[in-house]
Amino acid sequence: MKLYGSTTSPYVRRLRMLMQSIAYEFVEVDVYAPDDRAMLVENNPTLKIPMLMDGQQVVLDSRVIFQYLCDKGLATPLSLVQQNMLTAIDSANDSFIHLFLLKRSEIENAPDKLFFKLQNERIVSVMAYFEKVVDDEAFTQWNYLSMSLFAMLDWLLFRDLYDLQSFPGLLAFHEKYRVETAAVETDPR
Repeated sequence: MKLYGSTTSPYVRRLRMLMQSIAYEFVEVDVYAPDDRAMLVENNPTLKIPMLMDGQQVVLDSRVIFQYLCDKGLATPLSLVQQNMLTAIDSANDSFIHLFLLKRSEIENAPDKLFFKLQNERIVSVMAYFEKVVDDEAFTQWNYLSMSLFAMLDWLLFRDLYDLQSFPGLLAFHEKYRVETAAVETDPR
């Protein structure tokens, strides 16, 4: 198995943390480099990472890769409640990534414009939700759900994208899990 991705992507990182006990090769990809872009064009119509290759099988998207690993007995499936929480994490992650890419494209966040308004509203809603539920049983174990929330929070801190000071529960959660071996070994810093 080969997992293709960048060391900074929160979607890739959560899979790398999950796959610590699985035999696989991590192939670092720069989605902007011509050779890596050509490889993606050849294998992945979405041109996004992560991507998993298992023999001739190509698996796209972190959610589908996770399901693939579960189907192979290499990961523990999530309950419906956990899947809903993962959807909330993914929604905020996507919004943060869109805003990050726009900023890198020198397009400033204009809160009065519909696109930015929707992204910012989603982020606030999701962060407030997780501030309330981060102490729930769903996050007491280091599992794919916890890894996913951790990867997002750590990416925000790494990129200095969002002030988490008003979310002490999320900061405590991050602090609790930042010493996990998988978190340390996949730290993009």
